[in-house]
Amino acid sequence: MGPIIHLIGLPTDQNSSFERGAALAPPAIRAALWSDRGNLFAQSGLEIGTDVILKDLGDLPLSDVDCAADDALILQAVTKSVEADAIPLLLGGDHAVTYPIVAALAARHGPLNILHFDAHPDLYADFEGNPRSHASPFARIMEGGHAKHIVQVGVRTLNTHCREQADRFNVEILPIGNFEAAMVPILDGPLYISVDLDGIDPSEAPGVAHPEPGGLTVREVLSIIAKQRARIVGADIVELNPARDVNDITAIVAAKLVREIAVQMHQNYDHI
Repeated sequence: MGPIIHLIGLPTDQNSSFERGAALAPPAIRAALWSDRGNLFAQSGLEIGTDVILKDLGDLPLSDVDCAADDALILQAVTKSVEADAIPLLLGGDHAVTYPIVAALAARHGPLNILHFDAHPDLYADFEGNPRSHASPFARIMEGGHAKHIVQVGVRTLNTHCREQADRFNVEILPIGNFEAAMVPILDGPLYISVDLDGIDPSEAPGVAHPEPGGLTVREVLSIIAKQRARIVGADIVELNPARDVNDITAIVAAKLVREIAVQMHQNYDHI
């Protein structure tokens, strides 16, 4: 019998820059996940609910105004999940939520290896005066000693400051030019996967606040996740902005990622 996977919604976008809206994402992803338009089978042939146990715990009652209080709720929920020997799979919300999630998991498992899909490196020391900005979570994670190594895939907006931050923290950013999925390493555990939906090209995932052309395909993201063999101790899918979505296509992509990541968590459960 495999692990229980806890699906937890994080309806917050208080740390978003430029445009808010990601707080509305968890219900949109759930609607696509449970919709009769599709089914609950993953590409491996395993089915959510039959072969893979996915328990939806609903959304946390986040204030979306008090970051410290919301961080505490997120940390508490993730800690409770791992204490129940479950694996948390979290639906953002903006990317700022990754910091308390990873902090909670590292307290249980030790520093993590992180596979991060994104158009942006999110390594700012202090973006627009907010050190908890959704543009800064991985700087906070590295400063806190919560990660051993981060591999970033899909980044195509790297500025001088974030390049310096990547060098400072030894973050591995794979070049997007002539990118192939085979370039992404197979990481050791404990492994955390963070998917910012704007890492995917806006032609396939238009419902984000910061669309950036020239991105990853959904097929590339799925292929990279499928080749990972380490135990996955947690994951997030963040930055869907339903107000910017077109025919729910990005919510459907996010739901597909829920299924595939949950199945990968199940398949990798006995690995180190």
